[in-house]
Order: sequence, then structure tokens, then C-alpha cells
Amino acid sequence: MPYINIKITREGVSKEQKAKLIDGVTKLLSDVLNKKPAATFVVIDEVELENWGIGGLPVEDYRKTLSNQ
Repeated sequence: MPYINIKITREGVSKEQKAKLIDGVTKLLSDVLNKKPAATFVVIDEVELENWGIGGLPVEDYRKTLSNQ
């Protein structure tokens, strides 16, 4: 019984996009690991930008460093 937890930043991901993620991950586990879709659980957590960090920086600050390169 696979459980997949997808964490994304809360930046306006649509209901349709989330449905595609759920469908795609479920199909991937079915194709690669032979898992039954009916027994595959997918949870999407949306995280506020201020609670997400990369490279020792809040994500918004990190993105600024990328745009300055």
C-alpha cells in the first residue's frame, strides 16, 4: 500500500494540476512497481513560501540570487 507525499510551495497550483500529479504518480507506481492504483495513496501538501528554504535561504531570497546571476 504505497503512500506518496508531494510537498509544493503554495503558489496557485490549480485543482487540475493537482489531479494530474495524483494521476501521474499513481500510474508511475503502477508501471514501475506493479502497485495497484486502488491501494495507492497520494497526498499533496502546500507549504507557505516563508516555511520553505533552499541552500540556507528562504525560497524567495534564494530565487533572487538566481535572478541576479
